[in-house]
Amino acid sequence: MKIRCITVDDEPLALNMISSFVRQTPFLELVAEFDNAIDALNYIQSNPVQLLLLDIQMADLTGMELARVLAADASKHKPFIIFTTAYSEFALEGYRVDAIDYVLKPFDYEDFITSISKVRKRIEQGNESADIVSYDNQQFIFIKVDSQVIRLEINSILYIEGLKDYIRIHLVNGAKPMLSLMSLKKLEEKLTKSGFLRIHRSYIISFARVDALLKNSVKIGDKIIPVGATYKDKYDQFVDLWIK
Repeated sequence: MKIRCITVDDEPLALNMISSFVRQTPFLELVAEFDNAIDALNYIQSNPVQLLLLDIQMADLTGMELARVLAADASKHKPFIIFTTAYSEFALEGYRVDAIDYVLKPFDYEDFITSISKVRKRIEQGNESADIVSYDNQQFIFIKVDSQVIRLEINSILYIEGLKDYIRIHLVNGAKPMLSLMSLKKLEEKLTKSGFLRIHRSYIISFARVDALLKNSVKIGDKIIPVGATYKDKYDQFVDLWIK
């Protein structure tokens, strides 16, 4: 079955090139193309779309603003997003709106296929983890805290810190951290498909909560978290998806 996709770019040459790449790809179906994000949004709201190839810098409604609208939508059938743009500074923000990839212009068909293959793999394998429960499009895990089993929304997690036999889960909005008798490795297995990455023997981070990528460390709020030597290669590969 072909992947239904739309292309959105306000530059005619770029739009024609990307749409042409879609038409050349046997497992893709170009169902519509738009030169503005507003028309694209209206189409998505009333038609099934699996993949959105989206420029960022556009008038009236930017591609990033469109992605935020879709990310906030309660629908369970939102399209995957690949940003196609000449501006690398939006890479981290792209990850925060759950974009699959970020392709820098100018790019060729080989770059296009490399990016598209990530979407194809996600669709084929599905995006569910047996360790994570989805309910009304809200993902959560259950954590044992003292004598209770607490439901924890995944998007409320900033980072997780390993403390020998315990873990400390740091949360958004200044909420009190949660302590749980659980191994960091076990939680890593639960969260690896939800935008989390272990970057140190004592830390797992949520990439959606990263404020800055520093040399050999990341910044989340006021916290500087080191990248351990053991995890450096995996970290670099992950970052390369968004800044190159």
